[in-house]
Amino acid sequence: MYLSACIEWLFKDSAPDFADRIHAAKNAGLSAVEFHLWDDKPIDLIRAALDETGVKLTSFCIGPRRSLVDPAQHGEFLEAVAATLETAKTLGRPPLVVASGFTREGVSLEEQRAEAVKALKQAAALAEEAGVVLVLEPLNTIVSHPGMFLSSTTLALDIIEEVGSDHLRLLYDVFHSNVMGEDMEAVLKGRIHLVQHVQFADNPGRNEPGTGTIDWPAVVAQLRALGYDGGIGLEYQPTLPSDQSIAQARAATGL
Repeated sequence: MYLSACIEWLFKDSAPDFADRIHAAKNAGLSAVEFHLWDDKPIDLIRAALDETGVKLTSFCIGPRRSLVDPAQHGEFLEAVAATLETAKTLGRPPLVVASGFTREGVSLEEQRAEAVKALKQAAALAEEAGVVLVLEPLNTIVSHPGMFLSSTTLALDIIEEVGSDHLRLLYDVFHSNVMGEDMEAVLKGRIHLVQHVQFADNPGRNEPGTGTIDWPAVVAQLRALGYDGGIGLEYQPTLPSDQSIAQARAATGL
């Protein structure tokens, strides 16, 4: 496993200019970074910084965000996928993060799931053509994202299996899963091959590992036992200067 700094939040203190955070991550001994939406970012400067440092981009989000479960938004969603894929091609073709959108009141779970599958099949076909993997992310509805349709890791994996494309995988965020009361080993056992990326933040607070109640050595051991050996996104809001925050995250996780 290797660490990837979410430069949306990390290094913001020492590098106000966004692309400079890639250099800061490299100087901190990290080989990978990730961020959130792309359409407010200096893409040319990011590309140059990645080239200069050799740092890998592990993910960013499809934007603008649109609903998977509302067919009225599917056209705009697919337009966003296409535009984001073009940007991804210039940045090393990293995985692209997809969120579900909000639950439609008065519409059954089955209908909403069917609409999500329909949209994701079309999006996965576009991703396959571009040589990019999409990663579907469940988000917690208790603390951060009330009303979000997809908050269950199990449902997300069910949808991914139904779509049936090698270009759609799971982004498993330990913070969101922990907030929802999931047992990580139970929800990922036998399905770890569907996990493309993992993100860490402690609970409560969504701060660096070691600030909350999550047993990080156990989390890392369980991920290894399940067979995961990919990137670990440090997607948290730091409470310390970034270099110190990353040092604490390393100490808490053993990574």
